[in-house]
Amino acid sequence: MWAVSTVTLLALAGLLPDFQLQSADGDSLTRTALTAAWAAGAFGLLTALVWPLVVRALLLVPALVLGLLVFFLNGSLLLVALRLVPDGRGAAEPETAVVVAAVMSAVASATSTALAVRDDDAYRRRLYRLTGRTRPRDPRSAPAPGTVFLQLDGVGHEVLRAAVADGLMPTVAGWLDAGHRLTPWRTDWSSQTGASQLGILHGSNEDVPAFRWYEKDTGRVMVSNRPASAVELQRRAVRRTGDGGLLSLDGASRGNLFSGGADQVALVLTAAARRGRRNRSRAGYFAYFSDPANAVRTAGSFAGEVVREVAQATRARLRRETPRIRRGGTYPFVRAFATVVERDVVVAAVMGDMLAGRTAVYADLVAYDEVAHHSGPRGRDTDQVLRRLDRAVGLIARVAEHAPRPYRIVLLSDHGQSPGETFAGAYGLTLKDLVRAGCGLPVPRRVGRTPSGAEARDAARDALRSALHRPVETGEEETERELPARPSEPVVLASGNLALVSFPDVPHRMTKEEIDRRHPALLRTLAQHPGIGFLLVASAEHGSVVLAGDGVEVPVAELADDGPLAVFGRGAAGAVRRTDGFPHVADVMVNSMYDPVTGTVHAFEEQIGSHGGLGGEQAHPFLLSPPELSPPVAEGEELVGAERVHRVLRRWLREADGPQVPLEPPTDTPEIPSSTTEVE
Repeated sequence: MWAVSTVTLLALAGLLPDFQLQSADGDSLTRTALTAAWAAGAFGLLTALVWPLVVRALLLVPALVLGLLVFFLNGSLLLVALRLVPDGRGAAEPETAVVVAAVMSAVASATSTALAVRDDDAYRRRLYRLTGRTRPRDPRSAPAPGTVFLQLDGVGHEVLRAAVADGLMPTVAGWLDAGHRLTPWRTDWSSQTGASQLGILHGSNEDVPAFRWYEKDTGRVMVSNRPASAVELQRRAVRRTGDGGLLSLDGASRGNLFSGGADQVALVLTAAARRGRRNRSRAGYFAYFSDPANAVRTAGSFAGEVVREVAQATRARLRRETPRIRRGGTYPFVRAFATVVERDVVVAAVMGDMLAGRTAVYADLVAYDEVAHHSGPRGRDTDQVLRRLDRAVGLIARVAEHAPRPYRIVLLSDHGQSPGETFAGAYGLTLKDLVRAGCGLPVPRRVGRTPSGAEARDAARDALRSALHRPVETGEEETERELPARPSEPVVLASGNLALVSFPDVPHRMTKEEIDRRHPALLRTLAQHPGIGFLLVASAEHGSVVLAGDGVEVPVAELADDGPLAVFGRGAAGAVRRTDGFPHVADVMVNSMYDPVTGTVHAFEEQIGSHGGLGGEQAHPFLLSPPELSPPVAEGEELVGAERVHRVLRRWLREADGPQVPLEPPTDTPEIPSSTTEVE
């Protein structure tokens, strides 16, 4: 290693004019080589001894900032190393030092890897160092196999099957040939990571109606990927179930929204809300960037991914591909973080967990989901992501061979993705514009010129005129609660192709009758719109009803899969009925249309690959398990709901004498485990 680093310094000194290893009068080749060797040795020692301390001091720096800062810190260490060269023969400009240090780290990483592959012990030691571990546990103290759950975020069951058939995922294909079981499962109505992962990790996703929703009792908007909201959702789930989560004993949570009760966390949203010394949310990337070679490799891949996204977006625009959305601004950097930085850090953390012999690990790889939102669920863009995800899974599987205990690797997803043009792209106005027009509220002039906007505005005007000439009814039948004289503007929140409309000035869930009295044209405008599949709204007369086109109105209690929800597939009626019972269900729940022939939906957000509601592949994720685990469900039985998946994963942990969840039988006032209390 020292010899290769010395040669690298000599080569760089010959190539870079601002980098020198000689005195002003010149030196012999031997003297220059000795200077290079001295500088290489000093830089190697500083990297090994000082670098981990520097990174430790930067624990509270965000991951992306730390990754960029690594280059400047690495260059600073090289400048220090050059100052240690006798007689001042080593010198470099600061910007040149950054380049030299980056090349040195990359070459050192490649050399050490090449030397280690021939020696299992050396390879194992290198893996320990890369993942921040020092030594494995004694195999005699942990003979039972561990379990690693890898979540491929957003990869639907059919997408996985197609990727295997097309040769994009050879590792997964090999597992299927070896007897792994591929089991589809069906999400709840809210087919998104917040609801699914909360149910999978904590056993309950009750009262999570969407990715984002408005709560009238607190007056706040809950968003699943906000730290404060995620902490509150996890707290509610723990209180409801009476146990800390799937990973409560000797578990690790990596890259997730929720901790699952794990004490070891990295890039976990609920832990990111912590403050102080007990915040371990950055432990994974801290360990990863403690080796500067990792930062060099990841930064290079990050830059390459930004360029790749710009090129792919430009190609789509020049070819006039449809559907298409804008992909500029900060999105190329967001994509690069999700597909490179998050992937590399999470994979390294999982490797470290296995080498440390942890019992249960749950990690989320979000790369596919991020790209599919902007490029669509299928195509060349997502094919590249699936290939890289398969390589990451293969790397984890190879590292498992060096772990102190055997590991069973389970692949799963939290939802799929459904393609389709956005609602705004198809109809020229957003759902919020349509709601405002249906309420008779002012809308932008461009909205009024669209067919949908003009029709909604005219319907609201006609309804208002009719209401003004309608006689006031009195009597015992008029028992509805009084509504505020000055209605507030509706809150419209989108979660993929599911949207929620709430009226914040009314403290209770409004009924159909109350909404019709206040905004006579609204529900009819929404239900009749071609881009909307159905509405769910409470009713004073029928409890709750589903409204659809052509005046269809069916009480929720009478819903069946062959009714107005038949196009959405089996289980849709049950999913809607369950959500209708949530305390924080919106005044109006809106699900977009679904075309079963093309599999398309209309997202109410800027997404051409979406999830969040009912319709198509978004509701059909997968579970891939090794043959030594018991079947997820009996033959001919369906796996329905994230809470049911939690029970399957818990059973598999028990089969290996893993953590027993719940730790104690639930009580009326459950005691929250200490690891979860820290999260709160």
